[in-house]
Amino acid sequence: MSLNRPLNDDEVFTEMKKMVAFIKQEALEKAREIRAKADEEFNIEKAKIVRQEAVNIEKQYERKVKILESNKRIATSNMINKSRLQLLKKRQEILDQIFDQAFESILDHTKDPNKYKVLLTELCVQAFEKLVENDVVVQTTERDSEIVASILDDAKRKYLEDTGASINVSLDTKNFLSNDCGGGVVVVTRSNNIQVENTLRARLNICSQELLPVIRVTILGHSPNRKFFD
Repeated sequence: MSLNRPLNDDEVFTEMKKMVAFIKQEALEKAREIRAKADEEFNIEKAKIVRQEAVNIEKQYERKVKILESNKRIATSNMINKSRLQLLKKRQEILDQIFDQAFESILDHTKDPNKYKVLLTELCVQAFEKLVENDVVVQTTERDSEIVASILDDAKRKYLEDTGASINVSLDTKNFLSNDCGGGVVVVTRSNNIQVENTLRARLNICSQELLPVIRVTILGHSPNRKFFD
């Protein structure tokens, strides 16, 4: 048989089938390679997405935890502040009651004319000595106007004994103090530039401010937040 003879139809068909099978096999292998590569890239990308989503979820969780912790701290702080304000309000109510009772007790002394005259004299002299003026005006309540007028000479004499200086004193019979002051006097200079308030209410306020720390400890006890004491 000659090697150079042309192929007949059957041989051509057979060769074509071989070529088709070869191409098909190559295509299948290439397709498998492409699929394997695609699966690998898909898995890599999927892993990246999963990791990124895990990071995002963790960040969201941490953010929500921080928000919850912050809200909890705010709520706790608000509750503590509210409790502190309620405690301070209650303490102030107790102190106000004490001072109101003290004021009522002081007013009882004004019911005894002799004792009240002594007190008014001392209040006037004290005011004179604070002003260090030789001409002053005494103001009082309309209710106490007569009794104050009756002790001014004694007050001037006592002032002279204490300081060696004389003083001119007049009673203001037009501008009366409110009865809310409880009694006592306000002494002003003739020019009305300087005054000393020696009413019973004013004296109680001064005493209450000076004694407030002691009263707090006596009535309410030491503050648990205080570390040092006088």
